[in-house]
Amino acid sequence: MENTYVIGLDYGTLSARAVLVCCQDGRVEATAVKPYPHQVMDRVLPDGSTKLGANWALEHPEDYILAMTETVRSVMEGREDLKNAVVGIGIDFTSCTILPVDEAGTPLCCLKEYEGRPHAYAKLWKHHAAQPQADRINLVLEERGELQGIRYGGKISSELLLPKVLQMVEEDPEIYRRADQILEAGDWLTQTLTGEGRRSGNMAGYKAMWLPESGYPDKEFLRQLHPELENIGETKLRGEMALMGQPAGFLTREWAGKLGLPEGITVAPAVIDSHSGLPGSGVSRKDQMMMVVGTSSVLLALSEKPFARDGVVSGIKGGIVPGYYALESGLAAVGDMLGWFVDQAAPESCAKAAEELGMNLHSYLTKKAGELRPGQSGLVALDWWNGNKTPFVDGRLSGVLTGCTLGTKPEEIYRALIEATAFGTRRIIDLYEEAGAQIGEIIASGGIAEKNPLFLQIYADVLGKKIRVSATEQTAAVGSAIYASVAAGAAKGGYDTLGEAVERMSHIHEKAYIPDEENGKIYHELYGLYKELSGMFDPGRNSVMARLLELKSGI
Repeated sequence: MENTYVIGLDYGTLSARAVLVCCQDGRVEATAVKPYPHQVMDRVLPDGSTKLGANWALEHPEDYILAMTETVRSVMEGREDLKNAVVGIGIDFTSCTILPVDEAGTPLCCLKEYEGRPHAYAKLWKHHAAQPQADRINLVLEERGELQGIRYGGKISSELLLPKVLQMVEEDPEIYRRADQILEAGDWLTQTLTGEGRRSGNMAGYKAMWLPESGYPDKEFLRQLHPELENIGETKLRGEMALMGQPAGFLTREWAGKLGLPEGITVAPAVIDSHSGLPGSGVSRKDQMMMVVGTSSVLLALSEKPFARDGVVSGIKGGIVPGYYALESGLAAVGDMLGWFVDQAAPESCAKAAEELGMNLHSYLTKKAGELRPGQSGLVALDWWNGNKTPFVDGRLSGVLTGCTLGTKPEEIYRALIEATAFGTRRIIDLYEEAGAQIGEIIASGGIAEKNPLFLQIYADVLGKKIRVSATEQTAAVGSAIYASVAAGAAKGGYDTLGEAVERMSHIHEKAYIPDEENGKIYHELYGLYKELSGMFDPGRNSVMARLLELKSGI
């Protein structure tokens, strides 16, 4: 059989990348990256005068189209002989990122009359300004006795679709009424490419409280939140759902010309970026867990039964892997938190020492932190620099560093921050195993996993689990390509099952990080202190962090 190819598009927080992947062996023929020109807008709109409040995070959808066009054409450049062998394209996207569009599918922010209206832009996954709306949704659900159900997972995060929509209808009802649809940005892209109105069941199931059996939440509950939300499922959120392995549609002639691809190739349903990392990293057994560690982290483990509690959700059966639920949670800041320390808090003496050794500051601090023993610094931190997903599901929570003295060194803080993310990860895994997951091996991917052995060894010691690293550099993008190969099917040169596609198209390094038993004993004690410290700042009992944020927002 002649080789066939698929394209995977991975939309991250700051940039998008495309990969051209061979279906037969997973070989990545070409990669291209395009940063978003507008980046994340968290202070002011492109007009330079419309200011944003605290915890806003917006993006411009024009960046998404530009990134797709440039990266896809780039990976095909000089490979015109492969054009007719391309059988599909898949897209993953940070989620929940919502976008209001008009009847023609044009984002409202692209209409001149709405350029200065914040709610007309794409609200990024980490838009936490809808926390008051999330709080009210939680209160209503608790009063109705429904909060602990599988659909809601014990607590609603401001990162989900409904709080962001509720914020829109309350703060700018004209934008809400003008919107013909409110789409996940990933769905907007697949609809743009295909001219069809299908939505991603993966995104709706994990981020919009949609269930295959009953659809969106019931109208009485939605009306209780706001009268204009009563019929949102049939209006603003309408559309047939497509699950992984099914086509979202087929590439139109117009977009085939723009991208330099064959008309009519399969377009897979959009998938949450972290979820596409599961097939991309090579996870294929139920005793494996996927761990993506980059600016933030995501953990996915397969389960045969649904579970929802303390920020852990199992979504819909078959939403990521056919036949399984997938337990999901993660940390809102990992690399971002280490980046904060390097950029804002590391002293000039460290920068000079790093320069003398020909190292960047992250590498230097990692080297120095690696010379320390667990517990040596007397520090413990909470990894909440960008809020907390598990167990408190609260974007208002913030970071804590305990144990500092006049003798505390930068590398000790750096290591304590790494350890804090490992402790936060262990807390999630404890819940996964309580839910019935049997995790024997962790497959790690992402920028930190690829570059920082100390980080992974600390994780292995804290978690007490063997960790291996995906051999695929662009795991999310390759995962999207894998989903595209399954949506295309074997008859077109792809695969009929996800298991076959993962086996042939993804790879794992042989090297493994094995837990150190002695380090593990010390970390077990530190983990107990981490849980004790986090309990002190339980937002149900302690309002310090929320009150500080209110003070900051009011000044």
